[in-house]
Amino acid sequence: MLFDRKQKDDLQLLSIYKRLLYPRLVEEKMLILLRQGRIGKWFSGIGQEAIAVGSTLAMNNEEYILPMHRNLGVFTTRDIPLKKLMAQWQGKMSGFTKGRDRSFHFGTQDYKIIGMISHLGPQMALADGIALADLIAKEQKVTLVFTGEGATSEGDFHEAINVAAVWNLPVIFLIENNGYGLSTPINEQYKCKNLVDRAIGYGIEGIQIDGNNILEVHDKLSELAQSIRSNPRPILVECLTFRMRGHEEASGTKYVPQHLFDEWAEKDPVKNFEDYLLEENILTEKLISEIRTDFKKTIEQEVEAVFQESEPIANAMQEIEDMFYPYRYQTNVPSEVQHEKRYLDAISDGLRIAMQRHKNLIIMGQDIAEYGGAFKITDGFVAEFGKERVRNTPICESAIVGAALGLSINGYKAVVEMQFADFVTCGFNQIINNLAKTHYRWAEKADVVVRMPTGAGTGAGPFHSQSNEAWFTKTPGLKVVYPAFPYDAKGLLLAAIEEPNPVIYFEHKYLYRSLTNLVPDGFYTIEIGKANLLKKGEQLSIITYGLGVHWALEYLNAHPEVSATLVDLVSLQPWDTQCVVQAVKATGRVLILHEDTLSSGFGAELSAWISEHCFEHLDAPVMRCASLDTAIPMNKVLEDNFMAKARLAETINKLLSY
Repeated sequence: MLFDRKQKDDLQLLSIYKRLLYPRLVEEKMLILLRQGRIGKWFSGIGQEAIAVGSTLAMNNEEYILPMHRNLGVFTTRDIPLKKLMAQWQGKMSGFTKGRDRSFHFGTQDYKIIGMISHLGPQMALADGIALADLIAKEQKVTLVFTGEGATSEGDFHEAINVAAVWNLPVIFLIENNGYGLSTPINEQYKCKNLVDRAIGYGIEGIQIDGNNILEVHDKLSELAQSIRSNPRPILVECLTFRMRGHEEASGTKYVPQHLFDEWAEKDPVKNFEDYLLEENILTEKLISEIRTDFKKTIEQEVEAVFQESEPIANAMQEIEDMFYPYRYQTNVPSEVQHEKRYLDAISDGLRIAMQRHKNLIIMGQDIAEYGGAFKITDGFVAEFGKERVRNTPICESAIVGAALGLSINGYKAVVEMQFADFVTCGFNQIINNLAKTHYRWAEKADVVVRMPTGAGTGAGPFHSQSNEAWFTKTPGLKVVYPAFPYDAKGLLLAAIEEPNPVIYFEHKYLYRSLTNLVPDGFYTIEIGKANLLKKGEQLSIITYGLGVHWALEYLNAHPEVSATLVDLVSLQPWDTQCVVQAVKATGRVLILHEDTLSSGFGAELSAWISEHCFEHLDAPVMRCASLDTAIPMNKVLEDNFMAKARLAETINKLLSY
């Protein structure tokens, strides 16, 4: 292995050596603890330290790094105390996630490190968002994100790099090609000769380097980072290395031919650099022994101190509270000046006011810029706010939701428009496992609103008509709202954007141009979690939301002989239990109405809750009226039959006659 010291003096080289050696010694201690049964799991990066250490040294301390679970050297080079890291690995309260997550699955703003989730690829999109925030703010910074050769097979890899290329984002995408994805060798993972060759397809630069040569990694990454700071753009870097241990220690390495271990043992990054420094008379055997002894003593002390810490004390209330970033809602009274607005225009008005109010608010989605969005909600926004803040995206829901979270991490707000709620499936992982869990895991906000044009009634068929709110109402960490009127649509959207937590905002496509009401001018908010009591009656209570509200009103207007209490939930997570209890007590008979399919729709949760908490007030079973348990047909006759409205009268009659 050839080393080129360039202009580095002896002290610099010695410092790099210590940075390289320390994580190796920590890992060796972890393997001892594993054999002793004192820890339960370890993902070893032995043999790959030069990549983590060299690249981290190339970055400025205020620049973000998004590492993987084999990159201990990133954390130690950023000077995170081992005691803090050990507490994280042991699930202690003093760790970064308070015992809620394992390994390196955490982030820390103090050290500008954003850890991975187990799904491997999604952190690359977060790097896009972080870099986008720097680009818009005209900060001369670069973001470094790691991935393994295995994750390059995932769609997240393609989406993130493609977005970065199209937007010229200052990101270094670093592939650690270590030969195996768990037990799968690289010849079974990809067909191209070198992963770095993929850069050509994205129209970006690609560089392959020896990942075991600490000086080559450091110098090349330093050069690239400096270039990107002055000329923002993404660059793909492939670092060739080898995984000398199992995927995790329990996996073993029997599937790896011995000759590969022999070949790569000769390329050990620590041993080779150590030998070089001995040749250069920068190190002596005595100094090596002293450095190792000092490190081992420190490691032993910090590790053992954590073992003495007590286990977390479970507190159910605290666990629930920590799903969301702390936020105190402030009432913002609407103006007395009102104008007739369509449902669509109320949403557009709310979004425009939010953009004026928050200069750090970015909206992203397919065709939302000059075209104004599929439903024209952002029509004219580019002229007012510019393309930096109103961003057309490639067709890549996962990358855009991830980028929205990255924007939030780096001090921005984001609104993402799903062209249709159905398409959210392509960004589902980012919403469920990143947006929803981020605050619970490491106390970071996820200041993102996902707009969801939803629902049937327009003959759009199985892929443009679904009511999929129940996918999200059962996911802790998300707030879910579903306004039925223009007034609520505007106020709820503004409230959702104000608060620093992820909100899934459903807006019914059928109502866009068919519903008009008075809407106050200017800024106002409606508290998330509060229902509207639309009617008071004595015979039955109808609890509904979205288009179901209008079905219920249509029925009741046509049947004045039926005396009903009507509740529009407005918010589905959290939902207004107090209002529901009052409705149950008022009539003793409850009908839950929603457009979603019957089985496991949100109405099932409402029914179960009412039966559990309000049983003594019921005079009849809780009944549900929902759409058929089928996909949504396109033909109008079939669609009308599918919809819950087709069975509403029948269900009401059944409930009243019980």
